[in-house]
Amino acid sequence: MQQMEEDLQVRWLKLRIKLKERFGIKPDMNGVLLIIGVQELGQGPQEFSKEQKQDLMHIAVCTVLMQSEYYTHDGLDDEGWPHFTQIKALPEFDLFEQENFLKDHILLYFQSLEFI
Repeated sequence: MQQMEEDLQVRWLKLRIKLKERFGIKPDMNGVLLIIGVQELGQGPQEFSKEQKQDLMHIAVCTVLMQSEYYTHDGLDDEGWPHFTQIKALPEFDLFEQENFLKDHILLYFQSLEFI
């Protein structure tokens, strides 16, 4: 179990370094989610309000958890923002486990895009 945890952290660090090479900053978890959200919104880089940034991070979480069938994509609203429905309950984790669960799904997302 310890080896799997270390492997996850090494892969997470490599992703953050690669994102730094691409965007000029080494993002934390929220920054990575924001990058995914902007990518999934598909409207290009722009200025977002604080509320929009929270919405973008929600889009990212739903998107990466779709891989494990926790969410389904319902389509876009009139402004082109994606909407999702939760289709099964998320596992109950403590904060550390929850973060690792999300990191693992984020890594799978970037692997599916052949970014890592």
